[in-house]
Amino acid sequence: MTTPPNPEPVEPTQPPLPSSPSAEDEAEQLRSFNVREQDSAWRAVAYLLTGPLIYGGLGALVDHWLGTSWLVGAGIVGGMAMSLYLIWFRYGTH
Repeated sequence: MTTPPNPEPVEPTQPPLPSSPSAEDEAEQLRSFNVREQDSAWRAVAYLLTGPLIYGGLGALVDHWLGTSWLVGAGIVGGMAMSLYLIWFRYGTH
């Protein structure tokens, strides 16, 4: 029996190097970043509106139930404080 001839050594192929991002890729990345930032801004506005509305409404309900008149103001101020804290906690820690 004869042994088959040794095959010639094959050099491993290297994967192609990644090319630099094209102008379209950079534009798409910038657009997605802008959309994320715009979403964050609208979310912050929603927090600023809903906090005082919800807690002011709860204060109005409790005022009506207890027969007082000062809990609406306290609810609005407390809701705004909680909204500002939530915005600072979510977006101010980046």
